[in-house]
Amino acid sequence: MEMIYKFRSKAGPDVIMLADLSQRIFDVLNRPLESRGILTAEQLPSLISLLETAILKDLEDRAQQDLRSQEGGERPKLVDRLGQRAYPFLELMKQAKAKDEPVMWGV
Repeated sequence: MEMIYKFRSKAGPDVIMLADLSQRIFDVLNRPLESRGILTAEQLPSLISLLETAILKDLEDRAQQDLRSQEGGERPKLVDRLGQRAYPFLELMKQAKAKDEPVMWGV
C-alpha cells in the first residue's frame, strides 16, 4: 500500500497526494521527503520558482514529443503531466507565501 501525504497550511485547503507524486515534487525542490516536515514561509519563494520552472520544462518536453509523434503519423500519447498533478500543491505554496504561512505535512 502506497503512503499518502497530507500537506496543509492555514492559508489554504489541504492537499493530499500519493507518495510517488510527493517524491517527484520533492525531487524537483531538491529536498528530502520525510514522513513529516515543514516548508517555511521564507523558503516558499525559491521553492515555488523551482516547481514552476520544472512544470514549464515538462510542458516544453511534452510539446516536443507530441510534435515528433504527429510528424511520424502517431497520435500523441496521454502522459502524466507534472503541471496537472502538481497544480494543487503549487497553489497551496502560493497561498501560503501570500499569507506568510508555512506549509506542513505528514503521512
